[in-house]
Amino acid sequence: MTGELAARTAEAVAGLDVPADTRSAAFFDLDNTLLRGASLFYLARGMHARGFLRTADILRFARRQARFALGAEHAEHIHEARAAALSFITGRSVAELADVAEETFDEWMAHKLWPGTRAIAQLHVDQGQRVWLVTAAPVEVAAVIARRLGLTGALGTVAERVGGHYTGRLDGDLLHGEAKAAAVASLARREQLDMSRCSAYSDSANDIPMLSLVGFPCAVNPDRRLRRHARERDWRVRDYRGRRRTTTLAIAAGIGALAGTVVGVAAARRR
Repeated sequence: MTGELAARTAEAVAGLDVPADTRSAAFFDLDNTLLRGASLFYLARGMHARGFLRTADILRFARRQARFALGAEHAEHIHEARAAALSFITGRSVAELADVAEETFDEWMAHKLWPGTRAIAQLHVDQGQRVWLVTAAPVEVAAVIARRLGLTGALGTVAERVGGHYTGRLDGDLLHGEAKAAAVASLARREQLDMSRCSAYSDSANDIPMLSLVGFPCAVNPDRRLRRHARERDWRVRDYRGRRRTTTLAIAAGIGALAGTVVGVAAARRR
């Protein structure tokens, strides 16, 4: 196992041009780039296991998130994904979600990290660069993952809270597509970064706006549209999947596993 991990690490960083200066940084998408599957699926599993979600709620949530993750770009689909993500934290305390996120990382996420992408992130850290996660997942969840991996921090979707509890509304909009690129650009201005020396990593064509901002874009485990776009522009491509699978198959498998888990748990509780 140690030898396999070392080999993956060597392959991950081979040929990468990583500037060693304080005005450069790296931005990593989370789902299917650094983490196998969708972080919100894992969070939903954790919340269901703790009795925070009903089986019907989590299955409805999985269907809506799947439509969004499969690349649905219509406004109504984005609205559905946003509503689903907010529905299961409405009325919950900020501290409660942070605790669940910590536990869910250990239970579901830690062993789902892609070793290759993790090695690239560590290479940037070792070069003295700041490294941020940039994701549509709740910022509280992203911040836990960033901290546990020793990264600088995270940009994520911000849910409105009043008196330490979530209202069920967003503070701003879902951090997705152009909004994700705008957040990275704003952070770069604040931190006085030279974007021509920065790097960005993602699996999804939805993140082409973010990847296009930096001097060193990289498509990681890319979907078909991003792979084609990357080849046309001579971007770096890294694929750490054991065999090439489309995003559709990966998400479908995740939904199947999630549905099976919650239905099984519900049946066990009835017995």
